[in-house]
Amino acid sequence: METILIVEDHEGLAKMLLQALRDAGYETLWAKDGPEGISNLLEKRIDLVVTDLKFPHKSGLDVLRAAKAHHAATPVIIMTAHGNFNIAVKAVKEGAFDFIAKPFEPDHLLLQIEKALEKQRIMTENIVLKETFSTQLAFPKIIGKSQIMRDILAQVEKVAQGRTTVLLLGESGTGKELFARAVHMLSPRKNNNLVTINCAAIPHDLLESELFGHEKGAFTGAAAKKIGKFELADKGTIFLDEIGDMDLALQAKLLRVLEEDALMRVGGTSRVPTDVRVIAATNRGLPKLIEQKKFREDLYYRLNVFPLAIPSLRERTEDIPAIVEHFVALYAKEMKKEIKPLSKEAMEVLLEHPWTGNVRELQNAIERASILSEGEQIQPEDLVLKTRLESPPSIQDIPLEGSLHAVSEAASRIVESKMIKKVLRQTDGNKSRAAEILQVSYKTLLTKIKDYAIEKQNLV
Repeated sequence: METILIVEDHEGLAKMLLQALRDAGYETLWAKDGPEGISNLLEKRIDLVVTDLKFPHKSGLDVLRAAKAHHAATPVIIMTAHGNFNIAVKAVKEGAFDFIAKPFEPDHLLLQIEKALEKQRIMTENIVLKETFSTQLAFPKIIGKSQIMRDILAQVEKVAQGRTTVLLLGESGTGKELFARAVHMLSPRKNNNLVTINCAAIPHDLLESELFGHEKGAFTGAAAKKIGKFELADKGTIFLDEIGDMDLALQAKLLRVLEEDALMRVGGTSRVPTDVRVIAATNRGLPKLIEQKKFREDLYYRLNVFPLAIPSLRERTEDIPAIVEHFVALYAKEMKKEIKPLSKEAMEVLLEHPWTGNVRELQNAIERASILSEGEQIQPEDLVLKTRLESPPSIQDIPLEGSLHAVSEAASRIVESKMIKKVLRQTDGNKSRAAEILQVSYKTLLTKIKDYAIEKQNLV
């Protein structure tokens, strides 16, 4: 229930207004002059102020200024006699919601109060939404202090300032959408829309309409005109996720939009100008898709103006503790639990895990552990990490079809597996010594041991 402060020195009018407001369901306070009104504003929660203009000491303008200084969103309605219209207009310019001329009917004031409170609610909701939006998209949410991440973030800051098209490359789960949001939020377009669309999640025959919109009657079921994602992103940014899954025919239409900065709605006859910054992402090798005639080479070069290769979690394991700390705090807050740190053993498990699902897999692991953990710390058994059960690669795994690259890669895995097993036998399972002989880091060796499912008992 909203609380309304009436600042009025005429007792009869004040009592009449107070009763009308109470009958309408409002809480009320009465101040007999400006100083008392200002005191109420500073000491109590006031949702709206109705004040006269003229008082012996502090005026209604002083009350207005105090209200705005204390809480800028508090609506103030000025009551004025006919001779004070110029001052009332000045009050509106200084932030009053409106003024109402005496004498007036209580119902007229109630209507003004309802309008003012509704406007205040809308403003408050917009502020909350904007803060939430900014928090979700804010650049600092990208966690990582490794050198490879510092280099990527430095590039993000530089490219964000213009309209250059960015192509984000990386495995699934590396956080490409987060980097797209960072580019947008650091750009001059940050106050306009960032529109995201997953090209792999929408059927090919519907994706064109989603991107470019359609006119009424363009196809069966098109009962009304639809505005597409590109128009929604005008003056802002569009993020085309999984661009490698887009149909070839639609790729040609997208290329034309990028070249002409204009689009044609499905079923339309006129071109619609657009001012959109494009960020695309893929976890597929576009050059290989070009070789296979599944992706247009001209579109690739149009998108690949500023490529950013997002590193896998395996390439930045030194960032794992900070990422873990973030997710532990996040899920503790969500689940309304105490923050539980990871035990040393649990952290070692995380540092040695191959993370084929990258940050997304790590996030899922921490969420599960937060649910399952019953002690004061998260233990290895709480993580429930999926281990690889596949047999080590063998000669039968080498493909007899496909490219020379595929054959070489499969053969390389077999040779690496055999070499690692041989050196581990020589060192009696001492991984540190084996890493030195193989001239790789200890973490790289652990990753390959897991990847090839090499167990101590299988060193034969």
